[in-house]
Amino acid sequence: MKKSRTLARPAAGESARRLPLVDLLVDARTELFELAVRSGLKVLETMLEEDRTAICGPRYAHVPDRQASRAGTVRSEVVLGGRKVVVRRPRVRAEGREVPLPTFHVMADVDPLNRRVVEQMLVGVATRRDARSLEPVPPTMRSRGTSKSAVSRRFVAKTAAQLAAWQTASLEALDLVGLIIDGVHIGEHCLIVALGIAADGQKHALGLWDGSTENTRVCQDLLSNLQSRGLRTDRSLLVILDGAKALRKAVRATFGEAALVQRCQVHTTRNVLEYLSDRDRPWVQAILRRAYQATDVKTAQRLLLNLARRLETEYPSAAESVREGLDETLTVLTLKLSPRLRRSLATTNAAERLISRTRSVKRNVKRWRGGQMMLRWVAAGILEAVKGFRRLKGYADMPTLVNALRARDRQLALVTPDEGRQVA
Repeated sequence: MKKSRTLARPAAGESARRLPLVDLLVDARTELFELAVRSGLKVLETMLEEDRTAICGPRYAHVPDRQASRAGTVRSEVVLGGRKVVVRRPRVRAEGREVPLPTFHVMADVDPLNRRVVEQMLVGVATRRDARSLEPVPPTMRSRGTSKSAVSRRFVAKTAAQLAAWQTASLEALDLVGLIIDGVHIGEHCLIVALGIAADGQKHALGLWDGSTENTRVCQDLLSNLQSRGLRTDRSLLVILDGAKALRKAVRATFGEAALVQRCQVHTTRNVLEYLSDRDRPWVQAILRRAYQATDVKTAQRLLLNLARRLETEYPSAAESVREGLDETLTVLTLKLSPRLRRSLATTNAAERLISRTRSVKRNVKRWRGGQMMLRWVAAGILEAVKGFRRLKGYADMPTLVNALRARDRQLALVTPDEGRQVA
């Protein structure tokens, strides 16, 4: 006889009896949290007093060489659970000056609170709801810093500091062999992001600027900024661009022969397809894909030139788009890279994936109040995304790229003989 697998249903009375237990668990959870908070504050008070004892010696004990003395307590604030919580801080004075307590210095640091505010705002927690996202605290505990205005001020200050530090950070320690530059449109604004590729395949977000890759002055300013921060312009660097003429011009002006330009194959494909009817887009896209996936330059060139000739009569603009910068769309093919690494470096996709983090940021803001606000928000989103950075796909083949670039340096006499031997 088969055993029934049907689970026994609880009786109606049993289900009703369980409901009060759920309520008890909710109450117990709140009480346990309050107990934990009170216990934590007691531990903190003990640690502060131990700091004072370590500096002043035991209370009421005779210490001949005492250098500091107790000075009562003062109302102060520490950061706890996303709030500023009021505590009584022991005071120590020596030679007429306040002596800081190590424990209080750590607990009063507002940086964890600022980081939490940034994280909450980026995931869409509105300023007016930030306080409700915190765990409850005992009613007797005095706390502040969770009002709408306080949260907003913290977010603005933290993101402004992040942006300033990011835009001025030194690049001298980074062994960059690749540079990806791409733009993103947010509302009526356009922002440009620069992403560096190190010799080990690690990606580094280098900066964010307000402007378009079609603006020559903006492009020149951002490259000058990178150069002033330590980006080398005296040796070969693979520069992957979105195809904007102004950006390419600025790259040539800044790097000269050192720039090995790769035009984004995805942007080129989009530009060509824009000129075509829906009927002709599939077969043209297929030929472009075959050309960009070719294993040698001659095959790719032949496919692209034949495509341009086929398009010439009906779609002259599309044909011109195929021919424009044709060789620069195939630069990575000349470097003899593995197919996986070649795909990673043939487009600006790595930068676009980084920028995609800003899409959620855009949804979280209802009204932009200028370009500076936009820069702060987008920079904060990018810097959060950087924490999850992985190395470039195909990074195991990065030595091939490095060797190709250094060989090019020697060919163009971009490095000294000693430096050439060092990198060989």
